[in-house]
Amino acid sequence: MYVNPIGLGTNAVGGHNIYPNLSDDTGKQVVRTAFENGINFLDTAYIYGPEHSERLIGEVIQEKGNRQDVVIATKGSHKLVDGKMVHDNSPAFLTECVESSLKRLHTDFIDLFYIHFPDQNTPKAEAVGALKRLKDAGKIRAIGVSNFSIEQLKEANVHGDVDVLQSEYNLFKRSVEQEILPYCAGNNISFVPYFPLAAGLLGGKYTRDTKFDDGRARNPMFQGEEFARNLAKVDQLRTIADAKHAEVAHVVLAWYLTVESIDALIPGAKKPEQVLNNLKTLQVRLTADEIAKIDQIFQV
Repeated sequence: MYVNPIGLGTNAVGGHNIYPNLSDDTGKQVVRTAFENGINFLDTAYIYGPEHSERLIGEVIQEKGNRQDVVIATKGSHKLVDGKMVHDNSPAFLTECVESSLKRLHTDFIDLFYIHFPDQNTPKAEAVGALKRLKDAGKIRAIGVSNFSIEQLKEANVHGDVDVLQSEYNLFKRSVEQEILPYCAGNNISFVPYFPLAAGLLGGKYTRDTKFDDGRARNPMFQGEEFARNLAKVDQLRTIADAKHAEVAHVVLAWYLTVESIDALIPGAKKPEQVLNNLKTLQVRLTADEIAKIDQIFQV
């Protein structure tokens, strides 16, 4: 599958359980704006809503027509049991997840289906085996896993069936560089990072006076001297960004696209104008020296 390297993460499209005060109309316009401006890779999940993100995207896909022009990724593993969300990777439940997502998305096939989180009981090769059968049946086109450790990834890929891994990765959280990214490179697995801008910290818009009233207020990365050190690192990117008439976020996203195995990014957007801003990343060309300098600034 071939995609625009800048995709769209859609947890703010119908993700009322994640963000307050979302507008469904705005969310659908975000998706339309993506399609109208060359973005053809959308990333959603059952848990965004739950279910609502997939429904809204399905409505826009129906409006658009030309289903073949769009690459849709979605995810499943969350299961409501006695009022609590648990994860289930059993073949029967993953099959149910795919069938349910197909209905919500109003489509005959899903381009990329991820196991969203590993469970504790299902052998991972067994879980992926269920997705392989769905792929052979034409229900999905590619198999993904998300939030898997290196051991779980190896077990899942024992027959070489894993196409994509999605996990947290950004310039502040680089542990996947040790084993996971080399494994992906050696096994023809694309790596899609989430939280690439570290909850906005790598966007270049925060100062020491910025106050947070959400989960960031409890995150050590956003507190005290660690916050100050992190901001100082981000500030070092401004020279590169200014020289390219770009934002710090564009430089950061462009850097990820130089990393082996990273073929696409899925920055989110709450408003249509943010979709257009994300696309400016494609105008940034980093030299070898700039790539090395950014790497050095953020070496842990």
